[in-house]
Amino acid sequence: MTVTGTPAPASQTLSRGIRMLEILAEASGPMTIAELSSGLGVHRSIAYRILRTLESHRLVTRDESGRVHGAPGLAVLASSVQRDLQSAALPELTLLANELKMCAFIAVWDQPDCTTLVTVEPRHVHAAVVQRPGSRHPFGHGAPGIAMQSTLTEDAWNALNHETGYRQIATTARALGYATSIDEVIPGLSSVAAPIMMPGQLPAAVAVVYSTGSEHIDVNDIGERIKAAARAIEAELG
Repeated sequence: MTVTGTPAPASQTLSRGIRMLEILAEASGPMTIAELSSGLGVHRSIAYRILRTLESHRLVTRDESGRVHGAPGLAVLASSVQRDLQSAALPELTLLANELKMCAFIAVWDQPDCTTLVTVEPRHVHAAVVQRPGSRHPFGHGAPGIAMQSTLTEDAWNALNHETGYRQIATTARALGYATSIDEVIPGLSSVAAPIMMPGQLPAAVAVVYSTGSEHIDVNDIGERIKAAARAIEAELG
């Protein structure tokens, strides 16, 4: 831990600022300075200086009680990430979420993880599982990673020297056009995903997430619907 009052190297300060944004993104709600300093493992005074810098760039803001929230500046930054994919996907995600009554999202390959790029929650559904934008999980777990991996043969995958091994279920997913997973990322949650083919772009997948054991779930029907969504997004991307 840096001694209070001793300036930290610029790279360390930058790293801590980014980590503070990650902590806020992962939190279920606004946080106090004490909670942020604890999450960063630094003195409150250091956390406060980082916070003031982020505030000056409109990346975070504080409410009347002093709790810290993400600010609109974050949305501006996020909008530039895979902008074409986000624009093409949003209409289809909205249709998908409301038709299936499930949270629909786009995940992208963010080595060594899968990162959720954009999410749409279904309207008028109070108990839907939510997948937050920016959430990450290991590439080797969950339907989105399997779907992205299914776009390559085992030999082609191994040629990438990726730290995640080729999963044989990806072969099945390639034949079906979609992948499934049960309880792999979070116990009690299942997912279905289909790859989005974008020449010259990082691999991506469109997916839904729902509670394992939900009634009236036909995985094959969901898979076919998500495949259609992936093709519609590809067509929109041209």
